[in-house]
Amino acid sequence: MSHADEVLDSNPSTHPTLDDVIQARAQGTSRREVLKGSVGFMALSFLGGGAATLLTACGGGTTEETPGTPSSPAPVRPAALGFTAVAKSLADAVSVPAGYSVQVVHRLGDPLAASLPAYSNLGTDAAAGFAYRVGDHHDGMHYFGLDASGKADASASTRALLAVNHEAITPSFLHPAGQTIVGGVRTVPEEVLREFYAHGVSISEIQKGAGGWALKQDSAFNRRVHTLTDMVLSGPASGTSYLVTRYSPNGTRTRGTVNNCANGYTPWGTYLTCEENWGGYFRRVTATDNANRSAKELTALARYGVAGAGRELWGTVTPDTPDDLYGRWVAEVKGASASEDYRNVANTYGWVVEIDPYDPGSTPRKRTALGRFAHEGAWIGKVETGKPLTFYMGCDSRNEYIYKFVSTALWDPADATGGLAAGDKYMDHGRLYVAKFNADGTGTWLELAFGVGNVSASTPAYAFADQADVLIHARLAADAQGATKMDRPEWGAVDPVTGAVYMTLTNNSGSLRSLAATDAANPRHYNDPRTTGAAQRGNPNGHVIRWMETGATSFQWDIFLFGSRAGSDPASVNLSGLTADNDFSSPDGLWFSRATNICWIQTDDGAYTDVTNCMLLAALPGTVGDGSAVTITNTDAGGATKAVPTRVGAQPGTRLRRFLVGPPQCELTGLAESPDGKTLFVNIQHPGEDTPLADLGNPSAWPSHWPDGGTARPRSATLAITRNDGGPIGL
Repeated sequence: MSHADEVLDSNPSTHPTLDDVIQARAQGTSRREVLKGSVGFMALSFLGGGAATLLTACGGGTTEETPGTPSSPAPVRPAALGFTAVAKSLADAVSVPAGYSVQVVHRLGDPLAASLPAYSNLGTDAAAGFAYRVGDHHDGMHYFGLDASGKADASASTRALLAVNHEAITPSFLHPAGQTIVGGVRTVPEEVLREFYAHGVSISEIQKGAGGWALKQDSAFNRRVHTLTDMVLSGPASGTSYLVTRYSPNGTRTRGTVNNCANGYTPWGTYLTCEENWGGYFRRVTATDNANRSAKELTALARYGVAGAGRELWGTVTPDTPDDLYGRWVAEVKGASASEDYRNVANTYGWVVEIDPYDPGSTPRKRTALGRFAHEGAWIGKVETGKPLTFYMGCDSRNEYIYKFVSTALWDPADATGGLAAGDKYMDHGRLYVAKFNADGTGTWLELAFGVGNVSASTPAYAFADQADVLIHARLAADAQGATKMDRPEWGAVDPVTGAVYMTLTNNSGSLRSLAATDAANPRHYNDPRTTGAAQRGNPNGHVIRWMETGATSFQWDIFLFGSRAGSDPASVNLSGLTADNDFSSPDGLWFSRATNICWIQTDDGAYTDVTNCMLLAALPGTVGDGSAVTITNTDAGGATKAVPTRVGAQPGTRLRRFLVGPPQCELTGLAESPDGKTLFVNIQHPGEDTPLADLGNPSAWPSHWPDGGTARPRSATLAITRNDGGPIGL
C-alpha cells in the first residue's frame, strides 16, 4: 500500500458544510546531568539558530528574552531567493541547484551500534538486530545540538542528535521476497519482528567533519523507539477504563508507537512524534466482534477506522508469546473483561508522543490532553513568558479537521531544562479546540470539552460520558461542534516573521470533495487530467491555508498557495499563477527555517507524477490578506457549476522556486537544519515503493535503486544538503 493511499477516510458526519450555512443565511522529572547549564539554553534551542534569529517561535515584531541574553531585532525575510530553480524530473536521482551538494547521512538498516555489521540490503539481516538499526520510511525529524563534551547546546552546528520518524515500511524490499502470507496469515514470525522494529523513531548522533556529516555508530545517545517500547499514558485520559488492556490493567501504560509521520519539538528540548494513520494496523474481524460491542463502541471504532484484518496482518501470527507480542494487535473482545484482552488497545494509539532525546533511559509519554486522532504533527506557536503555550495540529485524512491545544500553565523560562517533567506541566493540562473557517475570512476555535456546546451526554451521534471520552474520541467531538471539514490537513508551521500559522491541505478526491462540498476554505472542484488523459477530479493538487490569531478563539485566514500544473486554468485552478519553475501538486511537509526565515514546502504526490517526481520548494511568503477576494467557478463532470467565494494570497512569482526533486515514487518529507543555517536535512521516503513483487527478481525493471545505485534495493534515507561555498541554504 503506497503512502498516498494510507489515509483512512472515515468522517461520515452530516453537520452542515460552510456552503449550507451561507445558503441558510441567504434564505433567512528533574533534568539529567547532560542538560546542566544555564536555564535559558533550551529556550534558545527551541527558538532557532544564530544569534540574529534567537527570537520567538513565531515573531510578530516582538522578542522573547532569555535570561542572560540581550534582546534581538525582529526577524526579517530575505529580499529574494538565491538559487536558480531546479527543473522537474523523472530521473532516479536527487536534483539540487548548481552550487549545492547532497550527502546521505543514514539509510534504512544502517547500524546504530558499533557491534552490528553493515546492512546487507537483501532482506536477510537478523530481525533482532533491527532494534539497533535505522528504521524505514524516514519522515519528520528535528536537530538537537550537542557541544564538544556531549551536553545540549543550541548553537552547535557540527555535532547533534538527529531524531527521525520511521512512518511505515516497504515490505517487498524489507524481506528477501516480500511478506510471507499463507491464507491471510503471516507464517514467518522473523519477518514480523523485523517490521516491528523498522517502525517508530531513531535517535542518532551525527557529526560534521572534513568529509561532511557522518553517523556516530558507537554513541551512547543512539536509541530506537519502536512498536515494542514501553510508554506512559499521561494526562486526563490516563488511568481511565477506556485505556485498560491486558498489558496495563490500570490503563496507565501501553506498548509501542506506530505510523509516526510528522513531528514537533518543545522549548524544553524534547521531541514530539505523532501517530498518524494507526487505526488500520489493528485486527478486528467485525463479523464476530461487532456482536460483543455496544452501539457506542461501534460508532467510535468506525469513526477511527478500526476494522479489518490489519494492514500488515501482525495479529495473525501463531503461536503467540507469553507477553502477547502478536496478539496485542487484535482489538477484539476475547476475555471476560478489558484487563484480559486488547479490546481497548486502539485507544492507546493516536496520540502525540513526547521523547527526551538527551536521556536514552527515559520512558516516552503519550500526551492524552492533546486529543486522539490521525496526528500529522504538533507545532508550537509563539513562546512568551507568562503566557500559555499553543500547539497546532492537523488530522491527516480527507474531510478531517485542524486542532489546537492551549496549555493551562503559563510559560516560565526556568522550565527550559525541565525535560519530560516540563511536558507534564505544559502538555497534560489545557484546552483542546477545533477550527471552523467562515466564508468571510474569519474563523473560530471551538472548544472540545465535556458540557461545552454540543459535546455532552445527550449528543445524538455519540453520547459522551466525561472529558476522557471527549479526548479519546476527539473526532466525534469535533463532528458534534460543527468544525470545518478540510482537504486532508497535513503539516503545519509558524512563520517567524509574521506569526501566521500555515498548514498544508494535501488533496481530496472527487467523491469526497464534490462540487456541492466545496466551501471558502476548500474552494476547488476541477479535473486535473494526466498526460494519458485519465481524469483526476476533486482537489487532486491541494493547497496551503494560513491564518493569524486575532483573539483566544478567533482568527483571520486566506489561502497562501494553490497546487496546480503550470498550464491549468488561472481562473479556477492555477490561482497562484504557478510557472514551470514552481508548479507543484499535493503539498505535505512544511517548515520555516529559523536561520533564514525561508518557508520550505515538500510534496507527497500521485496526481502530477506523470510529469515529475516529488519535490522540495522554497518560498518567501507575504502576510495574511496580501491578496484579494475572488470567486471560483467550479464545474463537475456532468457540466454543473458552482461559484465559491474565497480569499487568495498574493501570487508568489519568483519568491517560490523548486529547490530539489527526488527519485521515482518517493515522498519528500522531514526538514531540519544546523543552527548556522548551512546544512539542510531532508528525508527521502520509500523510493520505488510501487515495485511489483513479480519484478523482485529482475532489478532492471525496478523504477529506483536510490541511493546506492547499481542493482541495489532502494532505501529511505536522510540527506544533508550544503552549499559548496559554505553559505546559508537558499540565499
